[in-house]
Amino acid sequence: MSVDVEPDQLAIDGARPVRAEPWPTYDKGDVFIEDEDLDLVLETIRARLYFRYDHRPYELTQTGGLERDLAAFFGVPHALTCASGTTAIALGLLALDLPPGSAVACPAFTFAATPSAIRLAGHRPVLVECDDDLHLDVADLRRRMTPEIRAIVVVHMRGFASDMDAVLEVAREFGVPVVEDAVPALGARLRGRPLGTFGDVGAFSTQSDKSLNTGEGGFMLTRDPSVHARAIVYAGAYEGRMSRHFDGDPPPVDDLAMPIFGLRMDEIRAALARGLLRRLPERLAAHHRNYDRVAAGLADLPDVALRRPVADHAYLGEALVFRVPDATSAQTAWIAAALRAEGIAARALGDPGDTNVRAFWNWRFLFPDAAKARAEYPVTARRLDEAIDIPLSANLAERDCDQLVHAVRKVLAARGGRGA
Repeated sequence: MSVDVEPDQLAIDGARPVRAEPWPTYDKGDVFIEDEDLDLVLETIRARLYFRYDHRPYELTQTGGLERDLAAFFGVPHALTCASGTTAIALGLLALDLPPGSAVACPAFTFAATPSAIRLAGHRPVLVECDDDLHLDVADLRRRMTPEIRAIVVVHMRGFASDMDAVLEVAREFGVPVVEDAVPALGARLRGRPLGTFGDVGAFSTQSDKSLNTGEGGFMLTRDPSVHARAIVYAGAYEGRMSRHFDGDPPPVDDLAMPIFGLRMDEIRAALARGLLRRLPERLAAHHRNYDRVAAGLADLPDVALRRPVADHAYLGEALVFRVPDATSAQTAWIAAALRAEGIAARALGDPGDTNVRAFWNWRFLFPDAAKARAEYPVTARRLDEAIDIPLSANLAERDCDQLVHAVRKVLAARGGRGA
């Protein structure tokens, strides 16, 4: 589908916008939840048992049931629910038992939670450039690998799979473990295999804009029982409670030798996640359907560089991120503002007037000097300057998708040199 429009008819200039309704986003109450999804939550509230380690056998708790459901869905032996996606990454790094203060590689294009989780685990982030499609640049990863780097955190940013075969090859070459930050990609697959199951650890979020929405929360996946046991203890299992997570004898992990950080998920959130997990395939299908319709409508535009997936359909589809090649950050900021005027929620990732924490130079906890940070990672800085980010709700109708395509084509047709 394509829509031809006449230039100079923009809402930012006072013309009628493409749409009058607010663009659906989680912070405006847009959710993929039905009344029946709340049944387990209400049962749990009425039972007045909200702590995951109560008098019941662990498998009869909501958190225990959710962990078994997640393990079955993802095809892994071990799942651990926790307080957030950030803590899931940190728990994975802690459970890998790296030397304190290790250097950990991660992409420069990610949400601030990734380097924050590395810091939370007591380690030091080492950033890696992205490629033209905003995936982690594996060639740059290999160039930056030194004996100091003891782990790799790869991010499936904005729902697009990274090249896991290439990342794992580098990891094997240097003998380091891989943590998959699948926080932005819950449910997406690469060649039929769920993201988050390729590395030593997979980390996920159930925060409000994720495929499973419990407001806050997360979970970790692993195939290694010892990694699982250590993560359980760090998350807050004490006085032998770690053993409840295992059907047989637990690994020989001393639960008194590690601190406990209180990063557990509660029973109410677990109950909500269990209800939502049943309809996750329906939500994933909706994301793919919407993304594919929008991408097809923009595919012929020379000013739009859509992200290319590393394999067919290796993306979630909950966000549209495209680049306007050779545009400056001021120009993409104007494009995003013009799209917002048309009724489309859009952000320019490199907008100099927006402290978007997906732009690494805004991470002052790592980079006090933004200009110096951009000079250190010039490729990623340039690509983010060119990038526009638009959320795609699973609840979009065909009309919404077509309005988005119309708005992008309209704005780009009329932009000329504006925003320079």
